[in-house]
This record gives sequence, C-alpha cells and structure tokens, in this order.
Amino acid sequence: MARKDLLKSVMAGSPEQPKDSGRSGYAMRGASKSMKVSIDSLAENSKRLLEGETIVEIDPQLIDVSFVSDRLSDDDVAFDELKASIAASRQDTPVLLRPHPEADGRYMIVFGHRRVRVASALGRKVRAVVKPMDDVAHILAQGQENTARADLSFIEKALFAKSLLDMGQAKDVIQSALTIDGTLLSRMLSVTQNVPRHVIEQIGPAKQIGRDRWEDFKKLASEPSNGKILKGALEFDGFQNLDSDARFEFLHSKLAEAGRAPKRRKTRATPKKRTWTAGKGSIKGVIGRSGKAFSISLTAQDSTAFGDFLSGRLDQLYSEFLATKEEQSEQ
Repeated sequence: MARKDLLKSVMAGSPEQPKDSGRSGYAMRGASKSMKVSIDSLAENSKRLLEGETIVEIDPQLIDVSFVSDRLSDDDVAFDELKASIAASRQDTPVLLRPHPEADGRYMIVFGHRRVRVASALGRKVRAVVKPMDDVAHILAQGQENTARADLSFIEKALFAKSLLDMGQAKDVIQSALTIDGTLLSRMLSVTQNVPRHVIEQIGPAKQIGRDRWEDFKKLASEPSNGKILKGALEFDGFQNLDSDARFEFLHSKLAEAGRAPKRRKTRATPKKRTWTAGKGSIKGVIGRSGKAFSISLTAQDSTAFGDFLSGRLDQLYSEFLATKEEQSEQ
C-alpha cells in the first residue's frame, strides 16, 4: 500500500507548522536524504487527520504523553518561541489526541507534545482533535507527522524505531511510520543496539549528526577495549556544558584518537603452492595445499592427455600409497 493511502487509511496530519519548527540542517544533508521520502506528500496526509474535524478544548492535566517517546530532549529555544507566539495570540493548530486506552476520562497525545506543554505552562486549555485509534494507527500518525516536519535527528528516529521493535511492533509498521526502507531500518537498529543507551542519552539529539557519523561512532564504541576511554570521556569535567552536537564530537574524537578500531577478520592463509614442469615444458603443473585440501592444476601442450592418464590410474596409485604407508609403519 502506498504511504499516502496507508496514512489516509489510518483515519483520515502535519499540523500547521509554527514559525520555529523549520527543518533542521540535519534533514537536508547527504545520508539523511533517504529519510525524507515524499515529505510534502506526508505533510498533506498529516494535515488531513485534522481537517474538517471538530476541535475541542481540553484541560492539559487530563492529557498524558504518547506511549512511545520520539525525542531525546526538549528544545528549550523552540519551546520558548512557541510559547511566546501562542501567548501573544492563540494556539492556531490543534493537537491530535486519542482517548486513553487504559484510563477512562483521560487522553493520550498522538502528536503535539510541545503545544500541550505550552498550554499547561500558560494555564490554558488545549485545542485538540480527539480520534479513537489503536496502537498501530497511533504509531503511524505520530511517526509520519514527525517525518513530515523533519525536525527529529537521525538518532532520535533510530531510538523511536528501537522502542517500537522492543514493544513487539512489526518491522513493516516501523518502516511505514518513519517512511524508510528495510536497509535504513537495519542500520538504525544496528546503531542503537551497539551504542549503549546511556551514552546516547548523555549525547542527546545531536541534530547535525547524520547516519554515517553515527555508524562510525558505533564501530568505535562497540569495541570492548574502548570502554574505559568512553567512560572517562563521559566523566570529563564540562562535558554536560557542551551542546549536544559538541558532546558527540568530543566523544567521537576521544575514541578515534586514543581508542582502537574494531579488529578486522583474519584473512585466510594463502595456500602453499609449488610448480612442476616436465618434458621440456610440454607439461606444467601447479600443486597447491591449504589445510586438508590438495589440488593439482595442469597446463601446456600435454595437459589434457596427461590428465586423462593420471585420473585413469588413481585407484592403482592410491593402492600403492596404502601399501607404502603400511610398510613404513612396520619398520
């Protein structure tokens, strides 16, 4: 099913973007371009979730966050700008809520967490659209609305994917929620499975750090001998005073400079070979041995005829070999 039809079938998106929610530089760079599949189309689909629906006002104290987090930390600057904008006028774009699946009379955020926080901080009710939906529909709407706004970093999307997988969601659902293919999902999961969660959380969203840098960091961080170096770097005075991108760069540089790169697989030993020539070059052979394998390759003028001669006498030669072996054992 096409992504457009998939999201449309969930219900019938992206809320009108506040001025502060422009796409980050991360979303426009090389490795992340594969994550921006049909962004404009997704934004339109996301808007349709809210268009034509009844908007109600709800006390933010009755609203709980989504059952799956898609952010590592809140952007205080973006929050303050949105708060100032809503305080000066009103909340123009409603949030999307669902009736809480486990608590009567309460609601769960599908998307619009920041606007709910702003309303709570201002002591106002939240303008919202409420739609009943199951967990899969919730995941698709939340993930695709965030993709449409393209303000989540690579590592935030990767953690979102891992959280969904840990909850038992199918990979095709996760791919649809993030509008990614199976290859990119595998790479995301590889990063989150090999870089310790507490390390990712201490780094934070790292908005400008894309897939390639995280994959390189993963290789360094997953090397057991680099564990002490990583621990020491995390405990370095002033580490938490750096911004998120700088924290990533600091840890990456420490591992790259002082750490060990992952060990490469040992290459197989080159088979021992020797050459054999007879008949003044009319027959040539290359005799190779590697472990339990033994090979003879014949070339030149008489190779075919001599090969037939040799293969026709293999039984006889093997019998002679056994007899010789037996004589030697008796001596």
